[in-house]
Amino acid sequence: MIKYYNSLGFIGLIRLCINFLRGKLLIRNSRIIRFPIDIRGKKYMVFGRGLTTGVGNRLQVDVIKNNKPQLSIGENVQINDYCHIACVNNVAIGNDVLIASKVFITDHDHGKYIGNNQDSPLSVPSKREINFSHVIIKDRVWIGENVVILPGVTIGEGSIIGASSIVTKSVPENSLVVGNPARILKKYSFNTNQWE
Repeated sequence: MIKYYNSLGFIGLIRLCINFLRGKLLIRNSRIIRFPIDIRGKKYMVFGRGLTTGVGNRLQVDVIKNNKPQLSIGENVQINDYCHIACVNNVAIGNDVLIASKVFITDHDHGKYIGNNQDSPLSVPSKREINFSHVIIKDRVWIGENVVILPGVTIGEGSIIGASSIVTKSVPENSLVVGNPARILKKYSFNTNQWE
């Protein structure tokens, strides 16, 4: 407690204790949930042990077309401040994942913009058909600040997504990706024990 008191002060320590207790009521096996947090569709969510969240997060699962959506978050996941995870189909986050602040992860979008029967700019965006495809984030992934992860993406184990990247395609395991759209900058070599 002395360590927390020295870094947070008296008011910060009280706030931490309150968040800890409230978080245990909301998600029993969590480490600490910081408030405010907006959880929509909790009955479609599965949480592993040790979840830690920052403030201002929004975890949202919506049912459309009579589907059975699921947002699953593995063990020892840390989601920092002001992240939004939106799910209508399947978003799966593995174990030991670190998500920086202001990250957006979604498995769906509004409207059709390729192929036949495309949506028109004259149609109301909120009335356009929702398209979805799973998002899978495997174990030990680190997602940097302001990252956007779009539908249909799988991020392989041990990968790093650089700050402000927009991930539109799947990422192989042990890769470092950056940019808009994100591209592979380096891969980890277990032969040399270096990012190359």
